[in-house]
This record gives sequence, structure tokens and C-alpha cells, in this order.
Amino acid sequence: MTGFLLRLLITSGGLWLADFLLSGIRIDSLGTLAIATLLLGIVNALVRPLVVFFTLPLTILTLGLFLMVVNAAMFGLVAVLLDGMHVAGFFSALLGWLIVSVTSTVASWYVGPKGRYQVMVVQRR
Repeated sequence: MTGFLLRLLITSGGLWLADFLLSGIRIDSLGTLAIATLLLGIVNALVRPLVVFFTLPLTILTLGLFLMVVNAAMFGLVAVLLDGMHVAGFFSALLGWLIVSVTSTVASWYVGPKGRYQVMVVQRR
């Protein structure tokens, strides 16, 4: 449970950073930020796999580049579903998704499945 909450905080940080850095993304309040984080997780867990499955031929044809469009669309879908989150257009959604993704990936390198910081010590003999 701790790992889940920590990952939600990391994603919230990525959304806040996207809001801070990009003029095309605006999140009205902290409550909206929290709901947007949960909604982004739900959309990525339920809707995105279906969209990826149905667009698989196009994804193969573009050598996987179409997945960036799918991810930006999921980011935009969250903005459409949530009144307090505003995304100006496709490129704002694409850059917002990229910021959230990079932030989450880099932070997840340091967080284990139980939400603890992990340090690996390798000894050579």
C-alpha cells in the first residue's frame, strides 16, 4: 500500500511539473491534481490497453511511434473528463505525457515495490 501511495505522489509530482513547465497545461487546484493523478492511473490501466490493441496494426506500421499518439490521447482524455484540468492541444498533451512519464520512470528507479528506497550494493571478488 505504501508503494502505491508513493507512486501516486510521484505521478502527482510529474503532473505538477508539467503544469509548471508548460503553458498549454493548467491544473486549477491541489484537489484537481489529486483527482487527475487517480484518473490518469485508471485510464492507463483500463482504456489504454484497449486502444493499444485496436491500433496495433498502425503501431506496427509506424514502428511503435504511434504509441506516443496513444499516450498523448490518454493524457488528453483525462483533461476532457476532468473540469479543473485544461490541455491546450495535441502537442501540449504529448509534452505533458512525456514529462509525467520521465518523472515517473526516474523516480521509480529508486522506489521498490513496497514503497521503500532501495540501494543495491554489489561486491566484486
